Amino acid sequence: MCGICGIFDRSGSPIDGNLLGRMTSAISHRGPDGQGRFVDREVGLGHRRLSIIDVEGGAQPIGNEDGSLQIVFNGEIYNFVELRKELEGAGHTFKTRSDTEVIVHAYEQWGKGCVERFNGMFAFALWDSNKRELFLARDHLGIKPLYYVDLGGRILFGSEIKALLQDSECVRDVDVESLAELFTYRYVPSPKTLFKGIRKLPAGHRMTLSARGFEVERFWGWTPRLRESWNEKALIEEYCALLEDAVRLQLRSDVPLGLFLSSGVDSGALLAIMSQYSSGPVQAFTIGFEGGEKTNEVEDARSLARMFGAEHYFMEVTPEDYLKYYENYLWDLEEPVGNETAAAFYFVSKITREKVKVTLAGQGADEPWAGYDRYLGAKLSTFYSRLPSMVTGPLALFVNRIPGRFERLKRGVSSLSEPDMLTRFTKMYSFFSAEMKQQLFKGPLMAQIANEAYRAREALRRLQSDVKHLDPVTQMLYIDTRANLPDDLLMVGDKMSMANSLEVRVPFLDYRLVEFIESLPLKLKLNGLTGKYLHKKSMVKWLPKEVVYRKKKGFANPVEDWFRTKMRPFVEECLFNPHSGVNRFFDQQYIRHMLDQDRKGKEQLRRHIYLLVSFELWHRAFMRS
Repeated sequence: MCGICGIFDRSGSPIDGNLLGRMTSAISHRGPDGQGRFVDREVGLGHRRLSIIDVEGGAQPIGNEDGSLQIVFNGEIYNFVELRKELEGAGHTFKTRSDTEVIVHAYEQWGKGCVERFNGMFAFALWDSNKRELFLARDHLGIKPLYYVDLGGRILFGSEIKALLQDSECVRDVDVESLAELFTYRYVPSPKTLFKGIRKLPAGHRMTLSARGFEVERFWGWTPRLRESWNEKALIEEYCALLEDAVRLQLRSDVPLGLFLSSGVDSGALLAIMSQYSSGPVQAFTIGFEGGEKTNEVEDARSLARMFGAEHYFMEVTPEDYLKYYENYLWDLEEPVGNETAAAFYFVSKITREKVKVTLAGQGADEPWAGYDRYLGAKLSTFYSRLPSMVTGPLALFVNRIPGRFERLKRGVSSLSEPDMLTRFTKMYSFFSAEMKQQLFKGPLMAQIANEAYRAREALRRLQSDVKHLDPVTQMLYIDTRANLPDDLLMVGDKMSMANSLEVRVPFLDYRLVEFIESLPLKLKLNGLTGKYLHKKSMVKWLPKEVVYRKKKGFANPVEDWFRTKMRPFVEECLFNPHSGVNRFFDQQYIRHMLDQDRKGKEQLRRHIYLLVSFELWHRAFMRS
């Protein structure tokens, strides 16, 4: 895990070395163990290193035998040992033990198709001086971020946006269309960001830059192909073998590893498998929250740790911890999200980094395995949409008039009868309804919904078109795995961990596992009302049934209560400052109404308020500089 950045000048003019230095320094937290630069006239590559593999010999940039290829790389290629043997058999000579050098020789051997052979999390830039081309790629599921901006004659790229902003020509302005998408999906779908002009290379894509321009293309084109015949017992055995192999590969490291441990089945299974392969006790890390006794996972996680002889460390996070960290929160995150658990990743990363440089995490099982309630809603929508409007209309009206904190129920019912599938999904995702947006949005943001309240659906059209022939739940699982995961949860995981110089690995997102899951019929994922059906049956191999089927807590935290109590002055200052970014785009009187409704218990609006606060913190961090 590292940080990369660079400049490419399409005119062939020499790049600005001072700018490259500033870009590299801006991401120093991603790699405190070393730095390196490479310049060849129109190209400059910068690197910050967090040494994990070949600690002594893996410094970057790394080249091939004659130096005609140079690479900077962020991430890990987990199958680098196997690829190295294959490449050595083909005559390639290695000077290090690093996985980075494997990418260089794989490119020599297989060209741009080399990325299709990598099993890992990666974002890299490789300069081919013979072709005068810069080749960039991002892993199958977007675990590692890669941003870029086209400034006309020059293209800048980096692991983080703050590296691009070192160039004074990179304008700091809000992309209003992206802002409308943020207040629909709670994140900005790739390839856009909330910064006008700054883009994300989508997951599973590669990009080539040259004097002729640049080309972006998808290299991972997998779409679900369902098995026609299957045996449940055999599938469980196949899935367990794949998961165990993914964990085995991801334990490859020259430095100690740890585990983010919750009380749930996913991290519990990782603990069980890690214990089989580790020579000593696994080091496991958990956080709890002051005042969050109902949802705290510390005690259950401690029991899991004892079960497998792990060393367990935990931290209780307080409102004061949140307030102090919020000064830097959005500077670290760079992209606001409506995910109130995001800052929690910072604190669990913080205590983990005190002991290890690398950790495994249980992220990534819920999206392909149908682990969220919204997938049940998508399933019900198939039947509900067939009912006559004389039934669905009065029902939706009745539910929307129910007083109290039923935000998810109201959102679900309002979406179920929508005939257009992508609009239906958009309504299910958006906790800001069309009516709320009409009252909340103002100025340039209002124009985004002037003619169509759910036009933000077009941001997911590309992904939905891949699977529009499949059932609604399968479509949603596919979209979430390729949009919600990389653009929200994985982005949060990367930024919050790297703010602490910590590498996070996610075995459940080995692309082989995702392809296996997406080949299964829906009833093996969502069986009746039970999500993650076959996944949970498989995990009984490693965990007691009471752990496997225990109610999910996730990263639940009492921030909702904190916003009403100890953090109340902070929230009000963010939202009602007359010079705020919130005041530029949103109606503050309506926000006062929202706060009043939430505090009186009339509506459940904690995530709405959290997203508004996050946007304001982002605006202060980047737009005022």
